[in-house]
Formats: sequence, C-alpha cells, structure tokens
Amino acid sequence: MAQEFTVVIERDEEGYLVASVPSLPGCHTQARSLDELLERIKEAIRLCLEVQGEEEGAPGTGGCTAGGCVSRLPALTGAEVVRALEQAGF
Repeated sequence: MAQEFTVVIERDEEGYLVASVPSLPGCHTQARSLDELLERIKEAIRLCLEVQGEEEGAPGTGGCTAGGCVSRLPALTGAEVVRALEQAGF
C-alpha cells in the first residue's frame, strides 16, 4: 500500500512554489511550475524516508512505525491540486 502525506504548497515572495511535508521535518522543495514541484516533492519524500530509515537503523521501513509518521488523507489528482491552488489565488 502506498503511503500518503499531507503536502503544504505556498508561493514565496519571489514567485516560487514551495512544498513542505509537515509530518516529515526538513522535507521541502521549491520550483517555478506545479508539475516540476510535484515531481520534486515526491523525490524529497522518498529521500526523507530513506534518511529516516538509515537514522533509525531500519533500512526499508521509511522511518515509520506503528505509531506512524504518515498523515493519511485522500489522494488528490494533479487537476484537483491545480483547482485548489487556483481557488487559493495562486
């Protein structure tokens, strides 16, 4: 089963889109386009989970335990993300 994470997307003062994952401290990235941002945040999540697993001495677990580091929310399609960003004024 794929893990799902809440991703917060904001626009900074220079016009970049910035994405962060609240449940994964330090997991963030930025890009000029939404498509690029989505690809980058997926890679950032993968790397954050990999590092957490290494730090906890449990490679392959992604650093998640039964207590969880995952926020389970309904997955959004790219079109739904774009619509939500447009409604928020991005």
